[in-house]
Amino acid sequence: MSAGGPGEHVFPTICVVSDSVGLTGQSIARAASVQFGVESPHVEVLSKVRSFDQIERFLTEQVEVAQRERGDRRVLLFYTLVTSQLADRLAGYLGENPHILGVDIMSPALSAIAQVSGITPSQVPGKLHVANQQYFSRVEAVEFTIAHDDGRNPQDLVKADIVLLGVSRSSKTPLSIYLSQQGYKVANVPLDMQTEPPAELYDVDPTRLFGLMTTPDVLVDIRKRRLGTAATVAAAGRYADPEYVYQDLEDARAFMRRLGCIVVHTERRAVEETAQEILRYFERAHPPQAI
Repeated sequence: MSAGGPGEHVFPTICVVSDSVGLTGQSIARAASVQFGVESPHVEVLSKVRSFDQIERFLTEQVEVAQRERGDRRVLLFYTLVTSQLADRLAGYLGENPHILGVDIMSPALSAIAQVSGITPSQVPGKLHVANQQYFSRVEAVEFTIAHDDGRNPQDLVKADIVLLGVSRSSKTPLSIYLSQQGYKVANVPLDMQTEPPAELYDVDPTRLFGLMTTPDVLVDIRKRRLGTAATVAAAGRYADPEYVYQDLEDARAFMRRLGCIVVHTERRAVEETAQEILRYFERAHPPQAI
């Protein structure tokens, strides 16, 4: 804690104790400090506490620092303990040490929710941190997927969790976005008779490669609806021509066989249904890791 001259008001160091990472306590400490004109208070954090001995040693040290630097034994403590045994023991300790001013951030909130809902809290430290990690992982997955839509950035194909292959209008992009919202980094690559597929596909683990297949009649209908009035143009009309569509699908199927990828049919299925089939195959080869 910083020292001040006689009669000066000295803003205290704020101690934070948590059985998780301490982000909640630090956020509250900073939000409160701003009301006193202090935007960046000094915060000492003891995180991932598992025993009361850790807390006692930490607070004893902070009292000694306060006495040495300010000549004042008083210590300000914000604590977020979801483990009731630790929270109760700390409350008793604070009652015996009035020079430590403790603010229990978590217990009143847990008690209020439990009282109104009738639900018992889990008392598992770090759940908010885990939820935040999952949120940011999903955001990262969506960003990756958008950057690798329709064959873009093929050099990154080996970094994808899932790579989707398919001819035009085989639901590659909707499936990619849906899967990315579940936290999977997805790239999709279009297949057509005029363009050579990226060589990087051969470097991708086949258990991550999924070929999207449909029937010619369904694809012709989808492409005709996609073209609209442009179907009267010869070049555009060929795109939805039944013979051309059939050959497009056959060439794609042959390429998928060469890659050894898993083929999934999309015709007359919701995006969610196809995604679940893909994930069944994928998670069999790559079981989800517990957090």
